[in-house]
Amino acid sequence: MSNILPALGDILEQRKHAEADSSYVASLYAKGLNKILEKVGEEATEAILAAKDAEHSGDNQDLIYETADLWFHSLVALAHLGERPEAVLQELARRFNISGLDEKAARQTD
Repeated sequence: MSNILPALGDILEQRKHAEADSSYVASLYAKGLNKILEKVGEEATEAILAAKDAEHSGDNQDLIYETADLWFHSLVALAHLGERPEAVLQELARRFNISGLDEKAARQTD
């Protein structure tokens, strides 16, 4: 499973050169960054609602599904801007042994 993000990054890169009517991702690229970001916002809202529902129902399946959609569309936005999923993994790795409070404080002084 550890190869999923690099493999997805490869597919997202390939779709940049595809015809808009050949795939969903190619159609998003053709519509531009604003449409991609609109999808990220839509998926973020759906993930939030699914989390609230999960808290009451105890069933996390919709939250997992919506989080996958959110991550996917976020990766499309990153790819559109020339970044790969590994960049996010590297940033998470950089933060791994840093207190969240310290990391947040460091960002506020920059």
